[in-house]
Amino acid sequence: MSTVTEQQSPRQRSVIYVVVTVVLVILAVWAVVAFSAARESQRAEEKATELVQVLKDAGATAAPAPEVVARVLGDDGGSVCANPNRALSRSTLYALLTNGASGPGIRPVLVDNALFRGQLAIIKVYCPDELKEFQQFVDSLETTDSANG
Repeated sequence: MSTVTEQQSPRQRSVIYVVVTVVLVILAVWAVVAFSAARESQRAEEKATELVQVLKDAGATAAPAPEVVARVLGDDGGSVCANPNRALSRSTLYALLTNGASGPGIRPVLVDNALFRGQLAIIKVYCPDELKEFQQFVDSLETTDSANG
């Protein structure tokens, strides 16, 4: 039997140390990112479950699954909570409350107040500090109540 002895030069050991250090740093960064994403995902799931319950309590017959809501709204309400009371957001909403024509034929229409229940529920759960002002805006609109007539 012959015994083989390995000898590494100091340069080879330095390269190994550098490679191992780089790999460990990459794994540490990945772990921090994964932990942060998992925490945000958990918060998004909790908010989504709360929103689905608020919708069911409000009488929604077909509330979406919490997983779907979490993907769309995240943990901060997404675009619904991105300045809901600012002029651009309101003008976009006004543009949607029309008869669908374009040009000179476009006209505002009376919409059912149920149209706003979903948006109000999202704002209530995800950005409650915006709710009072948005509720006042919705109350100022002329709407109908098809549930009562």
